[in-house]
Amino acid sequence: MKILASTVAFLLLAAFPLTAQSAPDPSAARRAEIAELRAELARLAARLDALEKAEATSATVPAAPTTGVPAPVSSAPSVSSSAPAPAVPTATTVASTPAAAPATVDDLLHGTTLGFGLDGYYGYNFNQPIGRANLLRVYDVTSNSFSINQASLVVERIPTIDSRFGGRLDLQFGQATETLQGSYANEQRTQVWRNLFQAYGSYLAPVGSGLQIDFGKFASALGVEGNYTKDQIAYSRSFTFNYLPYYHMGVRANYNVTPKLNVTYWLVNGAQQTEDFNGFKSQAFILNFKPASTVSWNVNYYFGQEQRDVLPTDNPGAPTYPTQPGLPTTNITPAPNGRNHIFDTYATWNVTPRLTLVGEADYVISRVQQESNPAHVAIVAAYIRYALPKDWGIGSRFEYFDDRGALFSGKTQALKEFTFVADRKLAPGMLARAEYRRDFSNQNFFTTDRVGVLVKQQPTATLGLVFWWGNKQGQW
Repeated sequence: MKILASTVAFLLLAAFPLTAQSAPDPSAARRAEIAELRAELARLAARLDALEKAEATSATVPAAPTTGVPAPVSSAPSVSSSAPAPAVPTATTVASTPAAAPATVDDLLHGTTLGFGLDGYYGYNFNQPIGRANLLRVYDVTSNSFSINQASLVVERIPTIDSRFGGRLDLQFGQATETLQGSYANEQRTQVWRNLFQAYGSYLAPVGSGLQIDFGKFASALGVEGNYTKDQIAYSRSFTFNYLPYYHMGVRANYNVTPKLNVTYWLVNGAQQTEDFNGFKSQAFILNFKPASTVSWNVNYYFGQEQRDVLPTDNPGAPTYPTQPGLPTTNITPAPNGRNHIFDTYATWNVTPRLTLVGEADYVISRVQQESNPAHVAIVAAYIRYALPKDWGIGSRFEYFDDRGALFSGKTQALKEFTFVADRKLAPGMLARAEYRRDFSNQNFFTTDRVGVLVKQQPTATLGLVFWWGNKQGQW
């Protein structure tokens, strides 16, 4: 190593006279530059020589005794516990091999990413509704108020062939958490699970290209929009996001059949049910196609029983039986046995590096009892985003939501919304987003500043600020 470094330094130093001689008549400035470079290379060569001498000194190990005890090894930490230990020079033959070092915390955390997020906004509803509440909104629910929408912590380790276990933990606090996980209509004990949005462990089974199995609570893949604002086109969420499931508890497995086709299967308690409140397990079949590098298309089918078969109890409250507060003990008779069916599909097309188009369609059928007449929901939505120079971007969303049977809004009506967005990334990890949105209905539905007076439109303006930091990259 030392001879090689000295040789390289000599050749580099020798090259400069040849270079200088090849010029017809170098100027004084050129000669001074060559002299400076020579001096710098000489300093580097001397520094390299000193480092090699220090390394040779520290690597010297006393000879092992002839009693068969292994020679002591260096105390320097290893990069990976799975890497073979370096050979230790000794004066005599060693009778035994040192045991491998135990796994360290760094080894266990290798590949783990950490992300922190803060999402807040100020919104204004031009209807000036009583109570300053925006109807049918999930992430911009208040008007004329500075609001923290969400504070979040994301820890993730994606399993790989080299390390087959992984998992993810999402802790959330704030207004959006109350929306996603605060409803007694879905959870038996909301105070237990409210801040735990995702918590699952993963195992990459050695089957073909790798079969990933997750167990725990995970975000729903139904609908194109997701939880974290920084990854969405608009600040507010669509009616569709509000209506479709937010999360599930159970088991899922996904497998890459080919580089262009991924299949996923779920077996879960239901929609927004960390603890099941009926005896039926819901299922989902999800196909993701990538016909081209710029196109992604999801086709999803979900079905299950989403009605309670037990009466809810006050939560928290004193239990009437030897059980934890909030767990029910009274059955509903006759128990609802109707099914819910969700057909969901969406596609994303990155037309150019700047232009993105998204389309979504959903159809939902719901029955309380098997013999009941079904209620229906039909949804169509379209999104567009265009990235402008200097970290600016503009986008828009249009949505049509046919709420037949009042499954979503509590009233049979046809809902529409149009949203226009402009945003700018002010710094890495900081986004400002301005939005104008107008909701429409064919019925008088939206509240105003007068008691009992309803109108067909709900116009709002919102300015959101989103911050995120950590070593987690890409979409959250």
